[in-house]
Amino acid sequence: MIIHNNLTAVFLRTFFLKAVMAGITTMILFVSSSVLADHKMLIMGRSYEAFPETMTVLQDEIIKAGYTISIVQRVDIGLTGMGFKTDKYRVVFFGKPEEIKSLPDQYPELAPYLPLAITIFAEDQETILAAMSPQFISHAFLKGPADKELSDIFERWEKDIKLIIENVSDFEY
Repeated sequence: MIIHNNLTAVFLRTFFLKAVMAGITTMILFVSSSVLADHKMLIMGRSYEAFPETMTVLQDEIIKAGYTISIVQRVDIGLTGMGFKTDKYRVVFFGKPEEIKSLPDQYPELAPYLPLAITIFAEDQETILAAMSPQFISHAFLKGPADKELSDIFERWEKDIKLIIENVSDFEY
């Protein structure tokens, strides 16, 4: 009886340890895949220039890339009003007017994502830029080969946003 109980205890302990290790491994894989997915959701850059200069360069780069700036939304005022301490914080909305008008007619689900946007905010003496990756949302809209034109638009947006943020990040006064 004692041997049977000892074997049962060893079996349960081994089973429990394996279950715990499997759980930890699963959690690590889940967290690391979430981190990788989060990384692909955003296009980010950092400028070592002050906010006003970086904001000017951002707007210039958007225009150079062939886009029109729709609006620059101040976010810091609303955040401060809710009790948050924040430095300068803006969202620059931009796009090509013909795309902003025509794409929602063809793809109504795309309307919330237009115009495109880049968030810019001050962090100490640096400025951070971030935008949602158009490729991240493309899977929700691309259903097959018939959507080649829309696929090309998502790819162009991705390339252009990366280039804009890269150029702003590399700029030095």
